[in-house]
Amino acid sequence: MATVKASPEAQLRLLELADLDAELGRLDHRRRNLPEHAEVARLEQRDRELKDEMAALDAREGDLKREQGKADADVEQVRSRIGRDRARLDAGQVSSPRELENLQSEIDSLLRRQSDLEDVELDVMERLEATQARLKEAGSERASLGADLEVVTGRRDAALAEIAGLSAQAADGRAAVAAQEPADLLELYERLRVQHAGVGAAALRRGQCQGCHLTLNTADLNVIRAAAADDVVRCEECRRILVRTDESGL
Repeated sequence: MATVKASPEAQLRLLELADLDAELGRLDHRRRNLPEHAEVARLEQRDRELKDEMAALDAREGDLKREQGKADADVEQVRSRIGRDRARLDAGQVSSPRELENLQSEIDSLLRRQSDLEDVELDVMERLEATQARLKEAGSERASLGADLEVVTGRRDAALAEIAGLSAQAADGRAAVAAQEPADLLELYERLRVQHAGVGAAALRRGQCQGCHLTLNTADLNVIRAAAADDVVRCEECRRILVRTDESGL
């Protein structure tokens, strides 16, 4: 491949181009790593969890209401039976001592049955109340979470809009600088930028490459000193374009 040559001015513009590329890289990193992204994801995940929990609670509430209805009906049925038996006793409809004893025994048995059924009824009622309380609590949490999500989403969108504006400004500046560069120099820079984490050119400052931060040895510095002003020189370590400036120490 032929050696690339470019005026010192064109080479210096590579540093401006590199600064703009670095700024675009920083903005992209900032955009991808906004803390609001993680916060929105956390809130959305919690919202999904609450939504699923509330759906399960709704189903459980329906089951418990049906269970409570059956328990209420069972208790009422026993109470009615007790009421009828007591009415017979109070009306003096039972004359036989044995029949009287049997009726009293049945009432005692029904009272025990009523007590058991009322325990079941109370248990169902307590579980229903607990389910309804949790359903209300989850609904309140979800409403509060929705408000938080709206705030965080707004903050994220504002940050993204700001970054987009800065990125557009930097991209316009980059396009303007790149348009002034010779095609072969720009092609070399772009290729090296891809190979070296977005940094295709670096300044030589006080004998050190600002790309890899390696201090060049005397032999390499002598080669650069001997190079023509329009020679495009490269760092022997990282192979980036080395741009000579007044601070190069040559």
